[in-house]
Amino acid sequence: MSLRLLRRPLRHPCECWEASTCPWGCPSAPSGSSPPGCRGDRGHARVPGPRRSRQCLGWIAASPVSARSAYAGVVEHSVYVHPGARRRGVGLALLRALIASTEAAGIWTIQSGIFPENTASLTLHARAGFRVIGTRERIGRHHGIWQDVVMIERRSSTVT
Repeated sequence: MSLRLLRRPLRHPCECWEASTCPWGCPSAPSGSSPPGCRGDRGHARVPGPRRSRQCLGWIAASPVSARSAYAGVVEHSVYVHPGARRRGVGLALLRALIASTEAAGIWTIQSGIFPENTASLTLHARAGFRVIGTRERIGRHHGIWQDVVMIERRSSTVT
């Protein structure tokens, strides 16, 4: 499995999928709604997932949580795996690449929020060394409904 670093930011996180294969029917596709966090945010370092036949199987992105110097080593991340590529090691490969690149850049904490019903993502992150730090109640909206969000983090054992 190989990863490829994008040389330019995506205009939209699902740009790496053909419009006809975007798994969430994102705005880059002809019609539909975006996945959570899929808003074309700027400032993310994007790594497309393992590719086969030029198809992007997933992506991962990270951005600083704050401009304050006290939080210079803390990033929040998002990871998405194409539904057709799940349970094949794509997500773990992306998380491992993110961990290696953030530690090389001096980042000491990677954090994220996951809806509690997304047990596959919670299991994946636990496998990659993330831990649950708590639950924020009714903080995220999903399909117009306020949802709790499980907060997770991974602290580097090499960056201090």
